[in-house]
Amino acid sequence: MTYSADTTRALTLHDVFVAICSEGPRLARRSRCKTGEIGDAVGTNHSSKVPFQDFSRIRHRHTLPRAPTGAATVDTVTTHSPTDAVLGLHGASVIHDGRRVVDGLTLNLHPGERWVVLGPNGCGKTTLLRVLSLYLHPTSGVVSYQGKPLGSFDVRNVRNHIAYSSASLAADLRHALAAQDVVMTAKYGALETWWHEYDDEDHRRALECLERLGIGTLAHRSFGTLSSGEQQRVLLARTLMCDPHVVLLDEPSARLDLGGRERLVADLDVLAATSPDLPMVLVTHHVDEIPTSCTHALLMKNGSSIRQGRIEDVMSSEHVSECFDVDLVVEKRHNRRWTAHRP
Repeated sequence: MTYSADTTRALTLHDVFVAICSEGPRLARRSRCKTGEIGDAVGTNHSSKVPFQDFSRIRHRHTLPRAPTGAATVDTVTTHSPTDAVLGLHGASVIHDGRRVVDGLTLNLHPGERWVVLGPNGCGKTTLLRVLSLYLHPTSGVVSYQGKPLGSFDVRNVRNHIAYSSASLAADLRHALAAQDVVMTAKYGALETWWHEYDDEDHRRALECLERLGIGTLAHRSFGTLSSGEQQRVLLARTLMCDPHVVLLDEPSARLDLGGRERLVADLDVLAATSPDLPMVLVTHHVDEIPTSCTHALLMKNGSSIRQGRIEDVMSSEHVSECFDVDLVVEKRHNRRWTAHRP
C-alpha cells in the first residue's frame, strides 16, 4: 500500500494502522472485481484507469493545497451555501507521478444545477469526475457529501446514490446481455447478472428506466445488436436504476454519430425536465453538445478551473478561447444551443 507525500503528512500513526487493517477487505473486493462483481450500484466502469481504494475509515485531516500559479480568479458560482451542496470539493488536488492532474479545484453541486465541464484533452476532466464519484480520493483538499466531509461517512453506502457512466462502459459489457439486464446490473454495480439475484421489482424498475427515455421497446434486444446511439441511451437509463442523488456523465457522446448525439442531447433535456432537482455533471470537448437545460459551466485547463459559474457568464468567446488556446467565436443559436468557430 502506498501513499503520496501529501496524504502521508495528513495522517497520524493510528490512521495508518487503521488503513493497514482495512487492506484485507480491499484486496477481497479487488478479487471479486475479476469475476465480474464491480464495486457497487452506481453504474460505474471500474475496470480501467484507477484501482479502487477504500479509505472511508481513515479520519483525514486535510490541509488546503497551495493556490495554482497564475490561476484565473474564479467567478462566483451561486448564492447557495456550500453545506447545501449534494457534492462538494474544496481545494481538491490529485497528483499522479508528480504531476497535478487536478489542481486546487473548488466546486459545489446543488439541487437543480446541471453543469457542463469543458476543456482540452488531458486537462483533468475525467479525474475530476472520478473524485466526485468518490472512487478516487484526492491527494489533498476536502470532498463532501451533503455537507459531511469524506471520512465521516461510509462511502460504500453513499456511492449507491451517485450515478457515474462513461462511453467506455459499453465496451466492457457482454454483447448478449439484454438491454433490460444491462440497466438492472446497476443495482450491484456489476457487469453481469450472473453473480446476484434480482426480483420482479428489479425487472420492473429496469423497464421503467428504459421507458423513461422512450426506449422500452429495446428491453429484450441484445446489447450488442443495438446501435451506438441506442447503447448510450441504455447506459443513460442504467444511471437511473438506483434513484441517484447526482448524475455524472463522462463524454457520453464520444462514440456517437450526429444523429445519435442529437438524440442523446434531447434525452438529457428530457431528464432535466422530468427530474428538475437532480444535479448533473456532463464532461465534453464540444460546445455544440451542451444541452439547453445546462445551468452552469466549468472551464478546465491544466488541471485548474479557469472559469466557473452560470453558463451565460462563462460561455464567452474570450473565456472559451483562453481555455482551448485558440481564437474562437462562441455564440448561442436561436434554438438556445451553443456553437463555436474560428473568426
